[in-house]
Amino acid sequence: MTEPTTPVLLYDGTCALCNGFVRLIMRHDPGARIRFAPLQSEAARELLASRGLPTERFDSLVFVPDWNRRASGALLLRTDGALAAFAELRGPWRAVSWLRPIPPFMRDPVYRLVARVRHALFGDYKPTPLPDPLWEKRFIAR
Repeated sequence: MTEPTTPVLLYDGTCALCNGFVRLIMRHDPGARIRFAPLQSEAARELLASRGLPTERFDSLVFVPDWNRRASGALLLRTDGALAAFAELRGPWRAVSWLRPIPPFMRDPVYRLVARVRHALFGDYKPTPLPDPLWEKRFIAR
């Protein structure tokens, strides 16, 4: 029997918009499949460094389709990562993943623009208790 995949979303832990995205995913992932870690965490930085990705710039979320195979598996950045996360959800949010046929060169400029101004528009994340205590178990790092 093969080990089930464990998707992990790495996000900017200081960004209010990014933390809102994490909470949206938690609310609409009833199977609680997706796990999370801030890009600032040691686990995320080790993975980024091993793949030659920046470990000090946090302007892209990173979706790891299978954390158990993170050393060699795919990493999806920016809109590819966000759309992969939406594809894991149930209900109407899953429909957002239908944007994947649009090429990244058309999607990512909007993502990059929002990434540049997200702190100005949405502010820094102010830690608050998670609405559901079970959500804490979904973080591989904090």
